[in-house]
Amino acid sequence: MRIAVYAGSFDPPTNGHLWMIKRGLEMFDRLIVAIGSNPLKSYSYTVEERLEMLRASVPKSDRLEVAHFDNSYLVEYAKIHDAAYVLRGIRSPNDYEYERVMRHINSDMAPEITTVFLMPPRDIAELSSSMIKSLTGPEGWEETVKRYVPPEVFKVLKQGPEI
Repeated sequence: MRIAVYAGSFDPPTNGHLWMIKRGLEMFDRLIVAIGSNPLKSYSYTVEERLEMLRASVPKSDRLEVAHFDNSYLVEYAKIHDAAYVLRGIRSPNDYEYERVMRHINSDMAPEITTVFLMPPRDIAELSSSMIKSLTGPEGWEETVKRYVPPEVFKVLKQGPEI
């Protein structure tokens, strides 16, 4: 069984994340979408809110799990779940450089885990959670943002984060 972990902050989930999840389900027998905690990031939504947004947005499948991990390296989390693959997206040269370094570090820690990179299509290639948050707020933001996030996430964005 080919098991992969696709990890990120998902703060908030975007259509780019959903594209990655859809492709991951096409490629692997089981996909674990895991919200990781990065101590260098500050979040607009709690882990519970992000889990709810993801679960409401992803397709229902017994091959898909949405989870959270904390205080663990991604490859260690993958090993615990018998995942032989880590799924990562590359949107830009900056992503490539970061992901290239992380792939080598992950391989040093767990050479048995293969990192698989996907490049999203042009229409969502620039999407990121940070970009969505930066677009939210000014007058008329709703028309701009709603095309980039799942409807369930858009509802939450309209309510604003509970910080």
